[in-house]
Amino acid sequence: EAETKSRGEELKAIAEAKKVIQEMTGGAESVEYGSASFLQVAARSQLSSFTDLKSFEVVNMVRDLARKEGSTVLSQLAQRVASAMHSRDPFAKIKGLISDMIAKMEEEKAADATKKDFCDKELSESTAKKAEKTAEIEKLSTQIDKAAARSAQLKEEVAQLQNELSALASAQASMDQIRSQEHEAFVKNKADLDQGLEGVKTALKVLSEYYASKDKAHTAASGASSGTIGLLEVVESDFAKSLAEIASAEETAAADHERETKENDVERVAKEKDVEYKGKESASLDKTVSEVTSDRSGVQAQLDAVLEYLSKIEEECIAKAETYVDRTAHRESEIAGLKEALQVLESETAFVQRRASHRKGALRGHVLSATV
Repeated sequence: EAETKSRGEELKAIAEAKKVIQEMTGGAESVEYGSASFLQVAARSQLSSFTDLKSFEVVNMVRDLARKEGSTVLSQLAQRVASAMHSRDPFAKIKGLISDMIAKMEEEKAADATKKDFCDKELSESTAKKAEKTAEIEKLSTQIDKAAARSAQLKEEVAQLQNELSALASAQASMDQIRSQEHEAFVKNKADLDQGLEGVKTALKVLSEYYASKDKAHTAASGASSGTIGLLEVVESDFAKSLAEIASAEETAAADHERETKENDVERVAKEKDVEYKGKESASLDKTVSEVTSDRSGVQAQLDAVLEYLSKIEEECIAKAETYVDRTAHRESEIAGLKEALQVLESETAFVQRRASHRKGALRGHVLSATV
């Protein structure tokens, strides 16, 4: 409202000045400028003054915006706008500068948004890959640790079994040696007892036949014969008993040795099979450890590549001084400020064009009136 009033007062002053010129300049106007040219010059002078005023206003708006946003680019734009005030068509020049800057900022804003989408996508995917590969490495490491621990346990068990087999073989060898010695002693003792028993039996037969015969030249003492034969019979019984005892002991010892040998054989076979199976399982686990370790190395290489790329993306995408939100807010504020300045230019340009058109119409009317 105040601006409209001010412009009305300006138009009133121009009209009064026009009236004075018309009344007092007379023919001097046509001599100096030609028909209607003085009024046209006056109108152009007024228009130039008005344009300068509005151009200064726009320059100040851009400078204030540059200070507010701390923008070197806008400060440079303000300087170019100030320089454009002295061009042939300042409004058009200034509008072009501001419009170009707005377009450039809009492009930068769109590019920044595109870059943010790219960064968000790459950061998200890379972080997910990092977590995936880290989890995979942890899983493989656990598998390696379990397999290695189980293999080590099996190796210890195999070593223990081998020690037990060695002890079992030593025990069997010792048992076989003892059995051999026992059997040798039995064979010798049996032969001695057989021979002794046979001798006693032969002696008893001789004595019995002798004492039983009637062709003796003397009378033998019956008590002495009975005592001798009785003694030999006791010896015969002892020999026979001893022979039976050592035969029974030999049989028992042989049976025990055979039984224990069979038990040892069963235990040996079981332990040998245990050693074989555990050895195979341990070897298989060692192979698994080697293969999984190789797999883990491959995954680690992938993780290293992901970490390297993630580091580069973070360096590129994570702002160190100004976040994307802050940059967007500043850029939107700058664009809004420039659009406001552009709106001032556009509104004032329309006003000036309307006022210039009105003056031309009035001047044309005056010239026609003067002609009549």
